[in-house]
Amino acid sequence: MTTRVSIIGSGNAGLTAAYHLTRQGAEVCLYGATGFDQPLTDIEAQGGITALASCNEVELSFAGFQAIDTITRDLKQAVDYADILILPVPSFAQEPLFRSMLPHLKSGQLIMLMPGNYGSLVLNKIKCDEGYQNIDITFVDAISIPWATRIVGPAEIAILGMKTHLPVAAFPGSRTQAAIARLQPLMPLPLTALDNVIMAGLENINFGGHPLLTTLNMGLLENFDGQFNYYKDCCSISTARAAAVMESERLAIGKALGLNLKTELEAMNALYDMDCKTVYDVNRTSETHGKLNSAPNSASNRYITEDAAYLLVPCYEFAQLTGLETPIITACLHIDNAYNNADYFKDGRTLKQMGLEGMLAADMMAFVA
Repeated sequence: MTTRVSIIGSGNAGLTAAYHLTRQGAEVCLYGATGFDQPLTDIEAQGGITALASCNEVELSFAGFQAIDTITRDLKQAVDYADILILPVPSFAQEPLFRSMLPHLKSGQLIMLMPGNYGSLVLNKIKCDEGYQNIDITFVDAISIPWATRIVGPAEIAILGMKTHLPVAAFPGSRTQAAIARLQPLMPLPLTALDNVIMAGLENINFGGHPLLTTLNMGLLENFDGQFNYYKDCCSISTARAAAVMESERLAIGKALGLNLKTELEAMNALYDMDCKTVYDVNRTSETHGKLNSAPNSASNRYITEDAAYLLVPCYEFAQLTGLETPIITACLHIDNAYNNADYFKDGRTLKQMGLEGMLAADMMAFVA
């Protein structure tokens, strides 16, 4: 029996998910919101999605062409299409999308967020606050998306590579194994279980590199319009040292919460089948990340607006809860606030947004179990 899945979102990851899950044998509905639906128009014109075999003289993975079963701008149609709904969208898009989906959701559906960034907790709170407590939905947070990928032309994607596996956790955590059993037949890579969605947020590999390296290199990135190979050019011996201190803060937070987190080096080596000795070596030698020049060119890039606001802020909040000092995380957030005239401490993904405000650490971990 063919499995159906709806992809809610038509950006880089959305198109790649629609292409690759169709390639895996699923029937796919791809939704794009009106005003953000040019990729859908392109797919309709081309008859499907093409994954290029090469780009800029670089050989790429998973080349081919796939026609997509259903293309829609009607969110109700997308929600009704399948019981498995995947949202490969930026964290800031999770909440408005979910609010629009709520009237159409039904018990038994599973919503997978790629990346999760604690989104399951936020969406569960919205569901309860807005009077939909009786709808029994399983939420799943993935640490990231499976692919390094870009839209490079009308209905054309460049898949630079794919992780060896994708760690995930369900909310509640007791449903993780059952969720993996439902999702695995769709997915082009193995799904592995994490303890809970807090662990999934803390193990997002964007935490260590994106916000700090972008913040430390902002002058060059802006002045030269991001014309760099981000991972190679923005990681130096000194910035790697600063990132290592931030990494130690993340690991300490995990320990205080009773979580046995992988180091960034362990995670990157495992996810990309490498054997690097340092994170500096990962950034300088990773073939997946070094294939194309692509770097932020402003402080409004998602490496800050998403990864600082939705990854660093929760870490800061967990540290405050457990009495830990986080000087690098805190400093990075203050600088990013100044860059963007923002207050991520208030407007980022806080314990209040996640429905965890007022809980002790032990109560919080029991809540997500």
